[in-house]
Amino acid sequence: MKKVLSIAFALGFMLCAVHLVQGQSRVLKGVVTAAPDGLPMPGVTILDKSSKTGTTTNVEGEYSLSVGPNSVLVFSFIGYSSQQIEVGNRTELNVLLEEDASELSEVVVTALGISKDKETLGYSVTQVGSESLTTARETNVANSLAGRVAGLVVKGTNSGPGGTSKITLRGLPSISGTGSPLYVINGIPMDNTQRGSAGQWGGADAGDGIGNLSPDDIETMTVLKGQAASALYGSRASNGVILITTKKGAKGGDWSLTYTMNVMAENPVDFTDFQNVYGQGVGGMKPTTATDAQTSGRLAWGSKMDGSSVIGFDGNQYPYSPSNDRYIDFYRTGTNFTNTVSISKGLGSDGSFRMSVSNLDAKSIVPNSGVDRLSINLNVEQNITDKFTVTAMVNYTDQQSTNVPNLSDGPKNPNNFLLLAPNIQQSIFAPGYNPDNGAETVFSDDIYVTNPYFISNQGVNDIGRKRTISAISTKYSFTKDIYAMIRMGNDASNDDFFGVDPSGLAYSANLQGGLSGRGQSTRSETNIDGILGANFDLTSKLNLDLLAGANRRNNKFESVGVGGSRFVIPYLYSPFNVENFSRSYGYNEREVQSAYYSVGIGYNNILTLTTTGRYDVYSTLPTDNNSIFSPSVAAAFVFDQLIDMPALDFGKFRASYAVTSGEPFDAYQSTFYYNSANSYNGVPAGSSPTSLPNLNLKPFTTSELELGLDLSFFNNRLGFDIAYYEKETHNEIMNANLSITSGFNSSVVATGSTSNKGLEVLVTGTPVQTPNFFWKTSFNLSKVKNEILSTDPNNNPINLGQNRGTLGNAITAYVVGESGPQIRAYDYAYNTDGSIKVNEAGLPVRGELINMGTVLPTLYGGWNNEFNYKGVSFSFLIDYNYGNKVLSATEFYSIFRGLNQVTLEGRESGVTTGGVTAPAQAYYQALAQNVTSTSVVDGDFIKLRQLTLGYTFPAKWFGNTPVLKGLSASLVGRNLGFIMRKAKNIDPEANFGSNINYTGIEGGNLPSTRSFGFNLNFKLN
Repeated sequence: MKKVLSIAFALGFMLCAVHLVQGQSRVLKGVVTAAPDGLPMPGVTILDKSSKTGTTTNVEGEYSLSVGPNSVLVFSFIGYSSQQIEVGNRTELNVLLEEDASELSEVVVTALGISKDKETLGYSVTQVGSESLTTARETNVANSLAGRVAGLVVKGTNSGPGGTSKITLRGLPSISGTGSPLYVINGIPMDNTQRGSAGQWGGADAGDGIGNLSPDDIETMTVLKGQAASALYGSRASNGVILITTKKGAKGGDWSLTYTMNVMAENPVDFTDFQNVYGQGVGGMKPTTATDAQTSGRLAWGSKMDGSSVIGFDGNQYPYSPSNDRYIDFYRTGTNFTNTVSISKGLGSDGSFRMSVSNLDAKSIVPNSGVDRLSINLNVEQNITDKFTVTAMVNYTDQQSTNVPNLSDGPKNPNNFLLLAPNIQQSIFAPGYNPDNGAETVFSDDIYVTNPYFISNQGVNDIGRKRTISAISTKYSFTKDIYAMIRMGNDASNDDFFGVDPSGLAYSANLQGGLSGRGQSTRSETNIDGILGANFDLTSKLNLDLLAGANRRNNKFESVGVGGSRFVIPYLYSPFNVENFSRSYGYNEREVQSAYYSVGIGYNNILTLTTTGRYDVYSTLPTDNNSIFSPSVAAAFVFDQLIDMPALDFGKFRASYAVTSGEPFDAYQSTFYYNSANSYNGVPAGSSPTSLPNLNLKPFTTSELELGLDLSFFNNRLGFDIAYYEKETHNEIMNANLSITSGFNSSVVATGSTSNKGLEVLVTGTPVQTPNFFWKTSFNLSKVKNEILSTDPNNNPINLGQNRGTLGNAITAYVVGESGPQIRAYDYAYNTDGSIKVNEAGLPVRGELINMGTVLPTLYGGWNNEFNYKGVSFSFLIDYNYGNKVLSATEFYSIFRGLNQVTLEGRESGVTTGGVTAPAQAYYQALAQNVTSTSVVDGDFIKLRQLTLGYTFPAKWFGNTPVLKGLSASLVGRNLGFIMRKAKNIDPEANFGSNINYTGIEGGNLPSTRSFGFNLNFKLN
């Protein structure tokens, strides 16, 4: 509440400031239209050359701008000839822009934050604007990229606000890596380390780095998918790069104040389609004692529900009929409330600043859980002289996550009511503990299956983060063609954590609970770049673009924590109140020193050839093998001027080849280190590692060949961007198992290799455009084939993850010759005639361990549509996903516990196979345990990802208002529903893990949510 009041106070203060600084400048209005049809042109840039102020036209082509008597305005738009007009004494100026195919070039941000004409690039680049990130917003801004970029897959974790966003570009990135692309803010790499995740034994998703950013501060996110596009970033570029450009003020611009309010409400969605015929019990009988009721609460092998009464876990009688509430009713409606205030001002004609304050108050669907995030962003740019420019950026985040839910099939998970028998109302287990002694109310046969009411009311799992991302850049232009730049950036995080096993927790010793951890950690990344660049014309047709630079990157991590078991005094959660005390410490530091260059030569705006190289020296590798050179070459051939095709506005063929490198994910793997151990009879002891260091490690590499085609037709109304690539990794650093007889049980080897081949297609178009209405559409498609070429020295399968339900009997793994990660599960055993084999009791027999498919999609993309009629806008985004499999714990447990629809067959008469009849409960439980392929489901889906309906009020309404200059409002929906899905009882996108090891494994995650909300945006001057 204090943060909201602070923002309100800041808004009031800024409004007063605007009134004080407003002068009596004249307002010029007008409409910009396009020749030859006279249609209004939204998004036209209008710049006052004298004051450096500027604006853009709205959807009706209208604009308004404060001008002076000597103002000269420049009107510009891609694909149209720019116009420069003296204003004079006019108060209205309407402009008609003429098409010009030579002006079709678009400026985009590329590696190192350098802007280039898109037509000169020999690789694929996709840019996503701020509106796509803020309209129907996600708490983790990276999730907003879903369905918008060809070749990019986005998977958030089902963990509530503050969760991790998993992004993969162009298939499986590597065997050993996390798969996350490198995020770069205003030219400075940022740390995106995942701070903690859930695995098969439980745990919580502690979030990542990109999730700390406020979407209101982001102008664009540019995705560099290919290795040639990202090669200048070196070691972390093998997974691709996402460039983030933050919003800035306009040089010479007047005061501008913007207030944005966003409210989103999200509801949990129940995707289960469980049977509702048979109730709680075992062996076809309902429970007859309170003890039986407790132990069978998650077993639906009882008799048919007939409306009679049945004893409950507490000895009371309850109806033996389908429950009138569902497991989903445990959750509440989550809310995300965002307030953002930004103010900007030109600092004379040579500088500008923009400052914003944003507060996110996110309440999870889990009671007493949520995230509170305060973000402050400052961007300053100033020309010290006509040759010397300084820019600076500071982004501060204070994020507090409260009672972060545990996930997976482990204790303290709030989703444990999912598998209740259909006659049981989950509300009877509230409040989850005995008010007299605080003991947890155990509702099942397993004390490790925590009561959701208990953990949501009594749990403590708090994570805090104070983070500062800062950057300063100085640029000196020796001439208009030659410049030097020094840039330094720092990303520093201070995290704290506080986790408790609450007093009364059923599985804790004597119900005393314990301190699972309390401590702090610091993490930092520092980058220093020096760049010398030049761009000049050798002749009237030949252009040369040169760049050389050096970089030093340093990463540090340090943590300290305390813990303990059995609180002496209940509910006093202090490290001084435990019977057994523990402590922990961690440290990691690494450094990379690099030099790089780029040389580009262009001929007559038709042919451009660019080559780059980077030399990296890694501190994490042995000195004999710690350096590598990574080259790239890219070509762009613009051919539309060479052929006679009136419908073709632009045509470009592009080709590139690049190599990027990488270092070990962990430091200190190439040297033998001893550790301290517990003392023996008072004598200090030590221990040696069980993992054998590798003195021959060297950087791994990723090579990629890319071919592409860009086409634009019919006055830019139809466009195609097509790319084909082949990518391989070599000498990947990974863990390998050893026989313990060697004295070690594992080692680090550099023998991994993967291959990805893919096709990406982006189609854009404007099918309808009239003076009052337009429809813009884009469709992207990605097809990828992945193969594991090699693993450890013996090419054994490398096991990754599993869930507890199918523990050891179904896994994900890297398998040579197969797509990865591959789900491996046990099939049926078959008789010689092809029939299913059963034992003498009629129970199915386990067959062979088979490969069942990859967890990554092989065909995916999205379809985005935007409509506008006289300021009323409507848009929707549909995305799709095909070709992957999901290892589902929900499917396993629903069969094992009698909840799945398939278990209805044979309930009364038994299940007969091969002439042998087995009781239904015995048969289906053996089926789930022995034939784990029944737990693997298809991940195919088509989803209505986003829907918006908005209205931008005409600018002329605010021409005479002293403060308000613009207003827009919109209704939004996010993750609205599936148009098609093959999985019957789960959301195929749902997962608990936030790294590649647990991709494609479902179960024990929070329910998926559907969000609705609205936005209000006020522009004040």
